[in-house]
Amino acid sequence: MSDLDGRIGGIRVGYDLNADWNGTQLSGRIGGHLEGKDIRLSLNGDRVDGRVGGLIGGFDADGKLSATELKVRLGGMVEGDDVRATLTETSAEGRFSGRIDGKDLRLELEGNRLHGRIGGVLNGKDVNVRVDGVPLGLAVLAAVCAYKALEDHEAGEQREDRGE
Repeated sequence: MSDLDGRIGGIRVGYDLNADWNGTQLSGRIGGHLEGKDIRLSLNGDRVDGRVGGLIGGFDADGKLSATELKVRLGGMVEGDDVRATLTETSAEGRFSGRIDGKDLRLELEGNRLHGRIGGVLNGKDVNVRVDGVPLGLAVLAAVCAYKALEDHEAGEQREDRGE
């Protein structure tokens, strides 16, 4: 069994990512025991699908993953985000969410460390994850799922602060 573990974001504002890969399914946890979500992603040929979180407060993942391209929808058709990235053996570059309101995605694989940034200097999060035998595209997707879960959590806290 292979695994994926590390952190999306910083020490104070960030989520851990810990998952096991059995050759067809990546399963584990994003965040902590209380403020976290389960992650389950399945890869069958070039099809990837799965779920992050539960029935309430979670989101689906559905799309395609090849050696050179990642095209996945996170969430539903109305309230969801696209992930599109071009993959090489050691990098992923693309976009998360929309053209206007989205975030750039730039990740590098050096040895067994996947690192880089999702988003810009001010509104982005660092990625630092150990990848042990997990396909690069799936590791990138898991990192984006962790980013989205963290972003959704932060948006919920802001709504609570405003009394919504």
